[in-house]
Amino acid sequence: MNRLRHETSPYLLQHAHNPVDWYAWKPEAFDRARSENKPIIVSIGYSTCHWCHVMERESFEDEAVAAFMNEHFINIKVDREERPDVDQIYMEACQAITGGGGWPLNCFLTPDGRPFYAGTYYPPAPAHNRPSWIQVLHGMLNAFHNKRETVESQADRLTGMISGADEVFLKEVTIGEQVFSQVMLQNIYRHLQQRFDREEGGFGGAPKFPGTMTLEFLQAYHHYTGETEALAHVEFSLQKMIRGGIYDQIGGGFARYATDRAWLIPHFEKMLYDNALLVQLLSDVYKVSPQPIYRRAIEETLEFVAREMTHPQGAFFSALDADSEGVEGKFYVWSREEIAAVLGEEAELCCAFYGATEAGNWEHTNILWQPLAMETFAQEHDMALPELERRIAGWRNRLFDARKGRIRPGLDDKIILSWNAMQTSAYAAAYAALGEERYRQAAVDNLRFLLDQLKLPEAPALYHTWKDGQAQYDAFLDDYALFIAACIDVYQISFDTAWLDCAVQYAEYVLARFMDEEKKLFYFTSDMQQDVLMRKRDLYDSAVPSGNSTMALNLQRLGLMLDRNDFRQLAQGMLSAMREATERYPSSFARWAKAVLHEVHPPAEVAAVGGQAVEWAKELARQYSPGSVWMAAAEADERYPLLKGRGVQGKTLLYICRNYACLQPADTVEAAAKLLSDIRS
Repeated sequence: MNRLRHETSPYLLQHAHNPVDWYAWKPEAFDRARSENKPIIVSIGYSTCHWCHVMERESFEDEAVAAFMNEHFINIKVDREERPDVDQIYMEACQAITGGGGWPLNCFLTPDGRPFYAGTYYPPAPAHNRPSWIQVLHGMLNAFHNKRETVESQADRLTGMISGADEVFLKEVTIGEQVFSQVMLQNIYRHLQQRFDREEGGFGGAPKFPGTMTLEFLQAYHHYTGETEALAHVEFSLQKMIRGGIYDQIGGGFARYATDRAWLIPHFEKMLYDNALLVQLLSDVYKVSPQPIYRRAIEETLEFVAREMTHPQGAFFSALDADSEGVEGKFYVWSREEIAAVLGEEAELCCAFYGATEAGNWEHTNILWQPLAMETFAQEHDMALPELERRIAGWRNRLFDARKGRIRPGLDDKIILSWNAMQTSAYAAAYAALGEERYRQAAVDNLRFLLDQLKLPEAPALYHTWKDGQAQYDAFLDDYALFIAACIDVYQISFDTAWLDCAVQYAEYVLARFMDEEKKLFYFTSDMQQDVLMRKRDLYDSAVPSGNSTMALNLQRLGLMLDRNDFRQLAQGMLSAMREATERYPSSFARWAKAVLHEVHPPAEVAAVGGQAVEWAKELARQYSPGSVWMAAAEADERYPLLKGRGVQGKTLLYICRNYACLQPADTVEAAAKLLSDIRS
């Protein structure tokens, strides 16, 4: 066992038995590299990464390869989910050198941490125009010792490129220039519209990711503009996904992405953040279009999270592996014979519904999906829809019980602050849409866990990860930003002002510790963190929303709720700097685009005061109103501008406002709903 046996990350622990003398990302590795003048290998991956497992088996478990690495290099293993700051820097180096990236990411550094070469997977022998890993090792070692001047020059050049990489997206705004407009939103929409896959849903071809934040923008765009195709594409895409193989038809929950255009063949890993983002979107769509397919997907996905991704103390695990028994997807796929053995005479109809064939639809086996919508299938088989639904429920239960006997995919059971916060927001969104008390309780329980277990002794700072009672690594910008968003979301389903106060406290903390005073954006790392090469600004909305775009939305919401003009102005400045990038590349900056939409179409401010205020506000919140803020209290509360000086003895009133200009208060939920609908125009 090497040093990694002392770590908590499941990914690092997977490598604890390697003959490679791995270090974690700790100061002693760099101290030794400097004292022995050795190059550093930083190998970055994550526990559910298929090719990471392959390279481990082929190279890192090879005694001869390990001996060479141990003699000539200082070897560091990094879990990209534990240290996204490290991954971010060296992934940019890889992209600059090779034009692409991915995991495993293998980067070669000078003893002081500057990258001079990087790549991804390398085979044990030369193949597919790739050198072998041992060839790469020999080449890098030769360059480091015999071409040191070239190595140092390359390291300086790469470091400079990485440190200024995001400057290309930032634009100074001319005084008096109209920054945000309907024309800008139309341009964003047209860019996205050009990428619509009108046959299969989503955007572009294979591999196909859900594009949740882009769909989220489209729904909000439809709300304020009435653009029917925007909402139609959201619904079409979601229904294709829910019926596809990317959705686990038996156990619920979404896989990371589809390897084909039609959503049939998933990359089988299940990530917490994908499911959290999709539940949030589905909950919003259900408010507008309350179809059973969306409700089922919300409920089944949250059942999956509760069953397989929830810690006994209320936190959420990170991911399920794609592989089981070393084979991708083995846990999830079926032969017709297996289905027949479970269902008997019901098997034929079940196979027809789930598209399972004798030959198989993937590698001689079957990924279950729904070629036809339930309603269409029922009609074609001359069945009443309730009867088909009853039979499907029976098939799912029996196949699920049979699947329990298989060897399960590996579980990455570390707790990540930002991903947990997203899942908290997902539960809050589901509660707002469906009103199920267990969803509200799950959201509150998770926030309490995060504050209890991930807070540093010197409050209010937070840790990034937690596992087996041990929290570690300073939280990053996206941790704080998404945690703040979760606090606001939970306030708006509970109206417990402790959560709103918590959101404000941490927003102030982010401004104090993460602000780039020159650019008026936020660094990914705080001013207290000293163990990375540089402080970067994370701007992309990629698999998860960027901390900066999330903070812009947080500042917009808190600015409205608290009448904080400083928060609103900072959000506007951030969006102004990112205006051109958002307009030109909205798929990469979709959450930024949503925040821009709120500048063009100011959201509503909803305040309920009186004995029934909380119940009425929750009922009204079932109406989709993107960006709107909701506050409720039994009586006026002088601490909060929206609740200050309001209320009439013995009555409950609902105030619908925009820019703090309020309409005549409503004394029924129905009247308030009408006002809320009207105000958007």
